[in-house]
Amino acid sequence: MNLADARLKGLDNPTLSADERALIRCEVAADLIHTGQYEAASEALEELWQGIGERPNVEGLDERTAAEVLFQVGALSGWIGASRQLAGSQEAAKDLISESVTLLEKLGETNRAADARSDLALCYWREGAYDEARVLLMDAFEGATETTCRARFVTRLSTVEFSAGRYHDALALLREYAHIFDERVSHTLRGGFHCHLALVLRHLGTAERRLDYLDRAIIEYTAAIHHYEQARHDRYRARNENNLAYLLRKMGRYKEAHEHLDRAGVIFVRLNDAGSLAQVDETRARLLIDEKQYREAGRVIARAVEMLEQGGGSAILADALTTQGVVWARLGDNERSINVLRRAVRVAEESGALPNAGLAALTLIEEHGARRALPQAELYDLYRRADEMLKDAQDAETVARLRACARILMRRLASIQLDDKNFTLFSAVHELEARLIGKALEEAEGSVTRAARLLGIRHQSLIIMLNVRHKKLLKMRKPMEKRKRSIIKKELR
Repeated sequence: MNLADARLKGLDNPTLSADERALIRCEVAADLIHTGQYEAASEALEELWQGIGERPNVEGLDERTAAEVLFQVGALSGWIGASRQLAGSQEAAKDLISESVTLLEKLGETNRAADARSDLALCYWREGAYDEARVLLMDAFEGATETTCRARFVTRLSTVEFSAGRYHDALALLREYAHIFDERVSHTLRGGFHCHLALVLRHLGTAERRLDYLDRAIIEYTAAIHHYEQARHDRYRARNENNLAYLLRKMGRYKEAHEHLDRAGVIFVRLNDAGSLAQVDETRARLLIDEKQYREAGRVIARAVEMLEQGGGSAILADALTTQGVVWARLGDNERSINVLRRAVRVAEESGALPNAGLAALTLIEEHGARRALPQAELYDLYRRADEMLKDAQDAETVARLRACARILMRRLASIQLDDKNFTLFSAVHELEARLIGKALEEAEGSVTRAARLLGIRHQSLIIMLNVRHKKLLKMRKPMEKRKRSIIKKELR
């Protein structure tokens, strides 16, 4: 009998109150969630668990117990929803955890409220809303006094910073608080620290050509896997196998990378974690692209996209779509490649995952910008948006890609035949202006007000441009609706 079973056995005590029974179930569930045993956690909650995102019946429980039940049900909903890629699961989880935070703050439970805000931040992070996640985690960290809580928040905040492309910030954060990840905290938290440090070192080592960082990242991944094995946390161990495979792929050690992906895949299949298995497929597809096995990469990434489309992880889906776009470009299917890359930008941008959207836009330029497959106006718009979305990027690789895409754009813009007897600077500018206005009107569904906002000009300026220089575009304008009443009030006498 393990510790969880022993504690649940205590529920046989007939003298326990309803609140005491509920708290025991929540404590056991929290420990199981912490080690990635989500199905066991739902079983431990028993009647308190009505399903993913379903509000538990807390009638008859005091406010402190009700808050804890809402917290655990919400947290578990978020984790299972991410694992199974269930649409709407993160929104439902946020509602439950938010209600718990309100109750805990009302009761003065500072540390517990901070813990709940941390799990609330994870829901935003899974959706790609990194700014919201960062604010919640910083608030949680400042409000926590327990070492275990602070350690957990540091690793989660470093995850957000990494996802947002702020790699140096993530590295500084982990180095500053490395001292709290000692014997005082669990193997799971220590594994998390080594995992996150490895992620940052891997990315910076690759981007900045720091072989010492890459060697250190391998050591950190190995340490993370060790601690997760000690904690019997198979799910996180498998994720680190996937991460290590990604690093080995970057280092050209393809055979070893495939072996680690195989190990991760076996674990995720056993855990029935379709979302994580899709991420393993995405890593393998990138590996196969590097090996120039494009058809096999296409088969693997198609499976990943199909699975990720069922859930709410928009940032992860956008990354998979970007990889799929690269595969189709390599196979010569340019039209499908362009469409899927456009969708990757849109999916990430709409979810708030701007760094992911920016990288997808750069990929679209890299794969299709030089071959004139993209109109000049769209190419310019893509670069402008990518530059804005990646303005906080701190790694050399992304900056180098931005510069390379700028060169592609400039070559395209400079490719106008100046020796053409019909060429004039005015006509070239007029043509580009017309394309940009037409694109804005299309995206704004004919609304001049929204189109002007997209172009960064005043409404009246766009009206004048349409009426004077671009009358052909007037047909794209949405017909003005007749006002039901005058906006000028008559003076009462």
